[in-house]
Amino acid sequence: MDEKKLLTRKFEEKRGHLRSVAYRMLGSMTEADDAVQEAWLRLNRTDVGDVGNLGGWLTTVVARVCLDMLRSRRSRREDPMLEGEPQPAVEFAASGDDPEREIVLADSVGLALLVVLETLNPAERVAFVLHDMFDLPFDEIAPIVGRSPEASRQLASRARRRVQGAAVSRQADNDRRRQVVDAFLAASRGGDFEGLLKLLDPDVVIRGDATATRMGGLTGMRGAETVAKAFQGRARSARPALVDGLPGYAVLVGEKLILVARVSFNGDRIDGIEALGDPDTLAGIRVELLG
Repeated sequence: MDEKKLLTRKFEEKRGHLRSVAYRMLGSMTEADDAVQEAWLRLNRTDVGDVGNLGGWLTTVVARVCLDMLRSRRSRREDPMLEGEPQPAVEFAASGDDPEREIVLADSVGLALLVVLETLNPAERVAFVLHDMFDLPFDEIAPIVGRSPEASRQLASRARRRVQGAAVSRQADNDRRRQVVDAFLAASRGGDFEGLLKLLDPDVVIRGDATATRMGGLTGMRGAETVAKAFQGRARSARPALVDGLPGYAVLVGEKLILVARVSFNGDRIDGIEALGDPDTLAGIRVELLG
């Protein structure tokens, strides 16, 4: 095997890990793939003959690329996704044969934590992700963030406190919103129009993919009265659930999951429901039934 092919093979062996690192730092699979591609380009421009740990070298390169991207995003006040929400881990399942998608789907890094990470500044986020999620020592993190090892330790410690505080606050929000979803499903089953109306934002929007629409899902609707009327006497098969760690609901036939709904909020009112029924999409969503 020639040197070029060998380097390509070694890089491909590390690609899943590098995407995982970049995704946690950036909260966007599109940007994560861009960061990994940039690492590949730098690898091809660099003589790595004396590099003893190629995986560590690549992780450092990806981390530096992500740090630059985070700083650039911050300077332009850009969000990684529309309305500032990180992409859910379902992006990993897009190709259908990505083994590394299990990294995100199986571990604790869900959408809720990625939202919390958005509260950190770039250096804090990089230090926290590299140390707390990937066990990188601070003497290796220090040159990436341009600080001393002790200052890098302080960055990670400060980030950890902010993440823990934000997580507690977010958990309180999630608990309250779970109660709203429970009340919404109960009012729907009971045909309680006024009850539904109280739980819906005036500009609530219901969307769905093609599969959910074919199954008779309530999609393409806008406005509290329209949605409340449509949901009267329905949702009998719906069960409250955490969808990628956030409140929503699921529909099962027997033991088979056929639809999930992501629910968004404006304050304590539901302002959006996205129904998803495509089997490939469902396979990439973490669903925890709550009742």
